[in-house]
Amino acid sequence: MRKMFVILALLGVFVSAPSMAADQANPDATLIWGRGGDSVSLDLAQATDGESIKAGIQIYENLVKFGDNSMDIEPQLATAWEVSADGLTWTFHLRKGVTFHDGTPFNAQAVYDSFARVIDKNHPFYAYGKWAYLNLSLGMVAQVKVVDEFTVQLITKKPYAPLLNNLALWLCPIVSPKALAEYKDQIGLHPVGTGPFKFVKWVKDDQIVLERNENYWGNKAKVGRIILKAIPEPSARLMALQSGTVDIADDLDPDSIALVRKDPNLKVIERPSINVGYLAFNTEKPALKDPRVRQAISHAIDKDTLIKAIFQGLAIPAKNPFPPTIWSYNDSVQPYDYNPEKAKKLLQEAGFDFNTELELWAMPVSRAYMPEPVKTAELIQAYLGAVGVKAKIVRYDWGTYLKKTGNGEHDLCMLGWLGGNADPDNFLYGLLSADTAVTPGAANVALWKNAEFTDMVKRAQIIFNKDERAKLYMKAQEIFHREAPWVPLAHSTIVRCYSKRLHDVPLRPNGLNSFEMVWKEM
Repeated sequence: MRKMFVILALLGVFVSAPSMAADQANPDATLIWGRGGDSVSLDLAQATDGESIKAGIQIYENLVKFGDNSMDIEPQLATAWEVSADGLTWTFHLRKGVTFHDGTPFNAQAVYDSFARVIDKNHPFYAYGKWAYLNLSLGMVAQVKVVDEFTVQLITKKPYAPLLNNLALWLCPIVSPKALAEYKDQIGLHPVGTGPFKFVKWVKDDQIVLERNENYWGNKAKVGRIILKAIPEPSARLMALQSGTVDIADDLDPDSIALVRKDPNLKVIERPSINVGYLAFNTEKPALKDPRVRQAISHAIDKDTLIKAIFQGLAIPAKNPFPPTIWSYNDSVQPYDYNPEKAKKLLQEAGFDFNTELELWAMPVSRAYMPEPVKTAELIQAYLGAVGVKAKIVRYDWGTYLKKTGNGEHDLCMLGWLGGNADPDNFLYGLLSADTAVTPGAANVALWKNAEFTDMVKRAQIIFNKDERAKLYMKAQEIFHREAPWVPLAHSTIVRCYSKRLHDVPLRPNGLNSFEMVWKEM
């Protein structure tokens, strides 16, 4: 039997260390954060977009978290945990003396309600949400059990190696049970967590305002307020940063980043990414069912030129569904070379109807993995036209775009993924398995249902030996490459641009951070 292991952490060991300028904490300071769009929902268990996550992780906390500048697992609302020898029962020992922003105590019941509302159809809060990414979070949890006031157990359907990493994702926040009961299906507009910042107000399509949690159990935030401003155009975000109107500007395009580097009043930090930007084929559409058509389009796109034009050195071409910074990456896979003649031949062999006009859906917001989505779509449109494939660019607002692609209404759509928990399962099972290709709300927007692939990645989930899991993931990437449900486009470098007035600015490889440690010169 596999040896039971216990991970213990003394209270406070992993609490963020005080800044070298801890006396610079200023509750009168306001950090203004310019971002590419508005949030969709601040109920993170339902969030499927980066803008919702950026705001929500300031408010909510999890049982465990990733490091401030890494994807290493650290304690948060749980101080210690162990998994049984059969790999089915995970026991978490909870932090004491923590309260939610509404004054109610954090305890095992709060964990139960936060998790059971997602997985238990009989829970009174279950009907208040749409759990689109369940398979990326708590989908393998069969039961949540309260042992005592500060001990909770998660019992899984089968041994499930990625669970701890999943619990650190934004999808597993601990929410005030009182707020869940009060706000019901409106909890996404009235978030109540235990985090370093409290929700104040949300002016739709303009700003979200947060304030410091004066009763926070850890080191209190070093600024009094955060204002998250929605500024859709990258050029406008750059101007706001240059003028001092905002302190941070997210998801700038490469031209803007180059200008930030030259500005003595601004700073740039960067990390290798765990993201991917991709073009997904709706494999259920008749024109795209044949893998040869998808392979042809893969050959039609010049990724090297696209990356030079769009990313300007801040990305590498993608050939697999996750980047080489994540373990089990299969570097032996040979990328589809740019070969228009081969593309035309494959299209003809597949009997493609060249009178068909495909809809190419372009993201309405910029992301690190897709900094200029409209320009990218125009380039792809031109590449398709060069091999005889007609494509019409379609755009929607972000919330509508996510809903419609999750419903499978597109032909081709541009999307990406932040890499969440830095586990291959997050990409392979979460975005490409048959289980996640169910509409509405499909995370697998290719609607690709390959039985061999799905079986392989599900078998990897129950293996705790990393090397054995890696063998299965390497094979799964070969199937993905052969079937081509996506054109993986790029893995971008994660970049954060900010004013030199800010200090101790963190940057995880997935780009998602709470900012309690950041302080601002006044």
